[in-house]
Amino acid sequence: MNGPDRFEAYDGHDGEDGHGDRAEDGPGGTDPGNGAAGTGATAPGQRADGPGDEQDPARQPRIPLPRASVEDGGQPLPAPADPGGDVPPPPGPVPAHAVLKSLLGAWALAACSAEEATAVEEHLGTCGGCADEARRLREAVGLLQRPDSLDLDPGLRTRVLETCLERRPPRIPVPDWAAAYDAETARLDALLQDFGDAEWHAPVRLRWFRSDESTSRRTTVAGVIAHLLTVDGMVAAALGLDDPLGEVPAQDPTPSARTEAYWRASHFPPTRAVRGPWREQSHNLVRTVSFTGGGTGRMPISYGEFELPLHDAMLDRAFECWVHAEDIADAVDYPYDPPSPRHLHRMIDLAARMLPTALAQRRRTGLAAPAAHRHLVAAGEPGRSLRLEIEGSGGGEWLIPLDSPAAKGSAEHEVAHVALDGVEFCRLAAGHVPPQEAAAGQVGDREAIRDVLFAAASLSRM
Repeated sequence: MNGPDRFEAYDGHDGEDGHGDRAEDGPGGTDPGNGAAGTGATAPGQRADGPGDEQDPARQPRIPLPRASVEDGGQPLPAPADPGGDVPPPPGPVPAHAVLKSLLGAWALAACSAEEATAVEEHLGTCGGCADEARRLREAVGLLQRPDSLDLDPGLRTRVLETCLERRPPRIPVPDWAAAYDAETARLDALLQDFGDAEWHAPVRLRWFRSDESTSRRTTVAGVIAHLLTVDGMVAAALGLDDPLGEVPAQDPTPSARTEAYWRASHFPPTRAVRGPWREQSHNLVRTVSFTGGGTGRMPISYGEFELPLHDAMLDRAFECWVHAEDIADAVDYPYDPPSPRHLHRMIDLAARMLPTALAQRRRTGLAAPAAHRHLVAAGEPGRSLRLEIEGSGGGEWLIPLDSPAAKGSAEHEVAHVALDGVEFCRLAAGHVPPQEAAAGQVGDREAIRDVLFAAASLSRM
């Protein structure tokens, strides 16, 4: 198109015979095929507008001026271009309702093509039934793609059982003090059910405190279950059930000695076959205490160096099952939640009730500050106390008597206050947290606080 912004110098010919030259073609404005022909041509090696040449005033400048828009040029607008083959094909027929409805599932999963997705979305704006179905499918997809852990809430089992028991009470109920053991063994068994040989032989380090020093023992996942089997066996033997040690001799009846004896007899390390006996024994324990009822709750269970009544021994076994389940989960890099708040509170309460006796035992062995220089407190009388505040799930407050295990905790004689998280306190009592790093808040007698924290750590054992 020839407009006012096209600047071309012709040689006098109309260019239709192929011999016309344009001054702007080629270097220097010459056509190499035609030489210097025409009035607008120059000799080889000579620039048409070089220095020293006289400029033709009628000649158009080589550098074009800025272009003006077609609308501002004063000339008629060009005719619209022939669309030719560039026009997109007309839209095809709209799919039938049945076809679009069959695509709703794929659309909810974002598995449709762009054309199918467009057709479905247009259809949803006009069809209420399909729109409701699409909304339900999208909600279902959201449940399938949850970003958080797929593990069940540890309190779900308790809530389901409570709902079931409200509708149909059991003929033989599980005692309340055995419910935590029942729940924790079930949770650990669920963790173990999909383990292969590699997981069963994964290394685990058992940790506890002894003489104010951290102690550990290396074993495997199967070795941990064997440890739980042998220590639970102390309760089983007291109830008249089979002792997992059988005829295997143990140097003394303590949990650690029994565990070492079982490991030696099973050609340590044990294998995954230990899960069956442990699982059967845990079921038998729950069944037996359920049949005996609450009357056996005070039956003494010997741990070799000390005794616990049966209801506390079952809580102790639940606590150790949870702690070692966390050890196993850490070994296989799997998340594991704490117990339900109700069960966690019972475990914390057991540890708090054992603190005065543990503190007195440490004084007898010279590991804690003596109380002889202080005013002695008669049994059942109020004395110096430490307020133990447990925060978070399963928490509460306990007054720990400091001068005698038989004394009574008293708010009026409070000399110190310690605040800890519930799970952190349990890990301290399990020997997994150093006492120096356990307390979140401390106020009052520093010596009393130190003695109580170290007494809590001394509750741990293998």
